[in-house]
Amino acid sequence: MISAASRPYIDASVPVLREHGLAVTTTFYRNMFAELPELTNLFNMGNQASGVQQQSLASAVFAYAANIGNPVALGPVVNRIVHKHVSVGIRAEHYPIVGRHLLGAIAETLGDAATPPLLAAWEEAYNSLASLFIQAEKDLYASAKVEPGQTRPMRVTRVTRESDDVVSVRMAPADDGAVPEFKAGQYVSVKVDLGAGVSQTRQYSLSDAADGATLRISVKREAGADAATAGQVSNWIHANVKEGSVLQVSHPFGDFAPDTESNEPVVLLSAGVGITPMIAALNRIASINPQRYVIFGFAARDAAHHPHKLDLAMAKAAMPNLQVVTFYETVEESAQAKAGRMQASQLPPWPRSETDVFMCGPLPFMKEQWLGLVGAGVPVTRLHREVFGPDLLDHLL
Repeated sequence: MISAASRPYIDASVPVLREHGLAVTTTFYRNMFAELPELTNLFNMGNQASGVQQQSLASAVFAYAANIGNPVALGPVVNRIVHKHVSVGIRAEHYPIVGRHLLGAIAETLGDAATPPLLAAWEEAYNSLASLFIQAEKDLYASAKVEPGQTRPMRVTRVTRESDDVVSVRMAPADDGAVPEFKAGQYVSVKVDLGAGVSQTRQYSLSDAADGATLRISVKREAGADAATAGQVSNWIHANVKEGSVLQVSHPFGDFAPDTESNEPVVLLSAGVGITPMIAALNRIASINPQRYVIFGFAARDAAHHPHKLDLAMAKAAMPNLQVVTFYETVEESAQAKAGRMQASQLPPWPRSETDVFMCGPLPFMKEQWLGLVGAGVPVTRLHREVFGPDLLDHLL
């Protein structure tokens, strides 16, 4: 990864980055966007306004420094980030720009502590990591047979209100061509033009099994604390997308892959809009192996915030061994749900040492479930989760 001469400087950076990492990344984004404002179209500016993206990069830089000699730990993280990068069209020529501004931000933030040997070590470390990403992304672009940033016009065939804050959008290729193959758990990027030369791209999990003709996404409207942090793309989709609309959509990417193909029992746990990849997995299982034993646990604020009820009803009708357990924080008498947060002890039994558990939802939900499941005897090797942003790296910090 890096030379023996540089390694001590990277190791010595770990406590410094723990203390100053957010200041470094805040400076990095500020300076890069000031020089190249067009790059804002590649980044989630809602996450910029809320500080989430700055924290995400700070976590990434710190995790890299802390685990630079541990490729086993870094490998899965790199692979997941590669899929995210390819989905938004990151190019090889972006890496020198990022590297220059990152090193500049380290120097600006640390001042005299950013000695020439320290900056040289970080330049070597960054270039090593950048080369790894560039090659992996080149390979993924080639395997998907797409160019960086390439999208495809998809015509909306149906918009369905799934809950108070979620709509599903079904799309077919506007050119009547073939729909790309994908696996349950993968996502597509949707690029929208917000006017005045501003575009934004967001990733949405595919929320139905592949049918060879359409793709479906489910979009939660992110209200945000204010106009700056509200979800620009999600609010735009809710306000503007209707049957006949045309959206620019990427090829499917993502390495989160719930087990849909085997005969073994499987546990699918989700909360909120995290239900979307799990519905895709459940619908795939229902279509190819309806006798399979599946536990589907879902948690929501209340019945009004429970999307994809129809999908679940259809799966239950087709799958005699499907066990669905729903948890609402607020439960009305008529609702068939347990009160409170999801608890492993309230799920149906399964062979815990031999069964994979897949999770998707907000970070607090997944942390709580992870701890509860491990405490209930589920091996860590059986736990899998779909995570984006800073949450992706919390197990490395």
